[in-house]
Amino acid sequence: MKPVLCFLIFFFNISILVGQTFDVEAIKVSGDNDKRINLVFMGDGYTLFELDKFVTDATNFSNSLFSQSPFSEYADYFNVYAIKVPSNDSGTDHPGTATDVTEPHNIPISNVDTYFNTSFDTANIHRLLYTYSSSIVYDVLADNFPQYDQPIIIVNTSEYGGAGGPYATSSTGNNANEIVIHEIGHSLFDLKDEYYPGDGLASEAINMTQETDPTVVSWKNWVGTDGVGIYQHSGSGNATSWYRPHQNCKMRYLGVPFCSVCKEGIIEKIHSLISPIDNYTPNNNTVDNPTFPLDFQLDLIKPNPNTLESDWTLNSSNFATNVEDVSIEATNLIDGANTLTVVVHDGTSFLRVDNHDSFHVYTVTWTINYSSLSVDDIESEVNSYNISMFPNPTTNVLNLKFESNTVSDLNVEIMSIDGKTINTSKLSNYESQQVDISNLSQGVYITNFYSGNVLIASKRLVKN
Repeated sequence: MKPVLCFLIFFFNISILVGQTFDVEAIKVSGDNDKRINLVFMGDGYTLFELDKFVTDATNFSNSLFSQSPFSEYADYFNVYAIKVPSNDSGTDHPGTATDVTEPHNIPISNVDTYFNTSFDTANIHRLLYTYSSSIVYDVLADNFPQYDQPIIIVNTSEYGGAGGPYATSSTGNNANEIVIHEIGHSLFDLKDEYYPGDGLASEAINMTQETDPTVVSWKNWVGTDGVGIYQHSGSGNATSWYRPHQNCKMRYLGVPFCSVCKEGIIEKIHSLISPIDNYTPNNNTVDNPTFPLDFQLDLIKPNPNTLESDWTLNSSNFATNVEDVSIEATNLIDGANTLTVVVHDGTSFLRVDNHDSFHVYTVTWTINYSSLSVDDIESEVNSYNISMFPNPTTNVLNLKFESNTVSDLNVEIMSIDGKTINTSKLSNYESQQVDISNLSQGVYITNFYSGNVLIASKRLVKN
């Protein structure tokens, strides 16, 4: 333990630093911060003279992240920044209190003066490198980059260590890049470890379950593909009642890819945070005195390769497909209010939405008020939808729910394969609804979701 005087000096130094602003360096900028997922690196245990090393470390971590799937495909959805926070000392604490190794383990016991108070031996686990000084972490973010989506603390030590949680933490030694990616899997994308994480952390999740029926397990859409199955966690006791989707995923081992189930979960979280519609024109509330042809355009955040698909309808009739701009002539319009809508969704093979609980769609709607003399005005509105339909397949009851920023209701239509309407219902925003399908014959049906008269999504329904 440090002498009391040193502790008081340390406490005073921290208290005057809280609220201080630091230099912020952009590492990767793909677009406006309010339209991207912002990863923010902060360093602990880097002295003022080591901040260039911190930026280099953060850049290396960023480059490694976006070299691996699915981040390589969705790199343009992210910005990356580094906040240069100096510490008084290099390194991090190692109190030597771990019970899972013989201490001191690899590095001497130490107690150093760092800004965020990171430490090995968290919860008596040597490699658990973390800090409970969350107020300091969030003060720095609030004062320097309040638009953060995921904080990542890089600790200036070569000893292996890291942790997930509200902020991801990693050392800089061997496998450090892999640690960061793994911990971001926890912190931002809600993925579980695919080695058994312990009874306190075991729970139903994207890639963890106690369900063993391959027809209803949450990753049923992937079972039998790309090595996905239902694999029992090794060990004894409660571990034997939990299962993972893959035997060789990054959430289990460093240096290997994410499994298909985790990739799907990552991409779905990306779509829940950021719309692929970066901009659109006309994009103000009202366009006065426009002339023909009327031009409408999307500016999309495209995956690489581009897997975004679009459907344009004019007055509920198909107008164009998989294009980013259209032109409308006077002959395309009727007198009065005309509605042009484009629906955008991601058709990537990384997502298997037919048998999945939720999916995302995004729309822009322009209302064109036309008379025989001229277009009076054009009004625009953008929207996004998170639609849930589960279980699928199902026997008796289908659960429906959607979330949207502006739309109050969706119309839902269940149709047979030959085009006959079987069931119609109205679904209210943020409210769950159950549809009784027990009287339907076994087979495949189509569930259509309409906003007004515009079809925004279709999903296959399997009745057992």
